[in-house]
Amino acid sequence: MSVLTVAYALLFYAATAILVLGLASKISQYARTPSPLKIPTTPAPLTKTGAGMRVLREVVFFESLFKSNKWIWLLSALFHASLVLVLMRHLRYFTEPVPLWVLLVQPFGAYGGFAMVIGLLGLWYRRLGIQRIRFISAPSDHLMILLLVGIGSSGLMMRFLSRTDIIEVKAFCLGLLYFEWHPLPSDPSLLVHLGLVALLMIVFPFSKLLHVPGIFFSPTRTQPDDARERRHLAPWAAPLDNQRDA
Repeated sequence: MSVLTVAYALLFYAATAILVLGLASKISQYARTPSPLKIPTTPAPLTKTGAGMRVLREVVFFESLFKSNKWIWLLSALFHASLVLVLMRHLRYFTEPVPLWVLLVQPFGAYGGFAMVIGLLGLWYRRLGIQRIRFISAPSDHLMILLLVGIGSSGLMMRFLSRTDIIEVKAFCLGLLYFEWHPLPSDPSLLVHLGLVALLMIVFPFSKLLHVPGIFFSPTRTQPDDARERRHLAPWAAPLDNQRDA
């Protein structure tokens, strides 16, 4: 077993552990954070079911972004939809036999990488070209987009320029799942691509990309607008409220 294979195998095990434990910790923190005020963004649904549907529309269609800025919505939708296609296409490296729907999505996922990079570059131009957005953008915002662009570009390079032996890549990926390591090809574009993916997994729980799980805990989206109908009392405040009444 080559040193390269061992190094990347250990890197992905460590990155996966950081990603899973980090996300679990953040989600637990979000779930335990009190919401003492009723602060849904109006106009808001009046029922919990309606609030749930609003969260669903926000996750799937980016409803509020569509209402506020059509160009940013278009770039964001292009990036996220393409990312989903690319991730679905990559499932072929972790399944055997490969499901039919994964096979059917392969042609779309292959070119989805171009759309993903185009969407990212458009969003990056927004941060660089619009003064008010550039003013509030932190270095981490630019680095995160650069990381995603690097992942997409290196993946496209493997697909259309320096082709990699995907049979060996799949054997390596399946070996990680079943703890039966197989040699990893030493193609530079593949090593860069996998290294950047591992880096993304490591920084994900500590970055602004946490809006992925965070939207499901946002009181401005998840709360129904029923402040007139019922009193909102956070669970942690209930004992204090009972003491006051006593």
